[in-house]
Amino acid sequence: MKVIALPIEMVSYTDNKGNIKPIRFRMQVGEEPMQVIKIDKVIVKETERLAGNIMLVYKCQSLIENTTKLFEIKYELGTCRWILFKI
Repeated sequence: MKVIALPIEMVSYTDNKGNIKPIRFRMQVGEEPMQVIKIDKVIVKETERLAGNIMLVYKCQSLIENTTKLFEIKYELGTCRWILFKI
């Protein structure tokens, strides 16, 4: 996987216990049009501290351009921002 650290727009679901489940996201790479990626499976959910910021790390799997790809997205709790970290 390659580190890209790209800010993304996320649609997620939060249950009554506060657990966040990502559903799909939009990203734009360079001048290309926005691309919507549906998250098929969350493999692992972890918590990490990066430069003092607490982040939720999701390792996911999706079908992108007819290929199953693994990627890592992060949710920064302090700023409520989503980042596509690795793909």
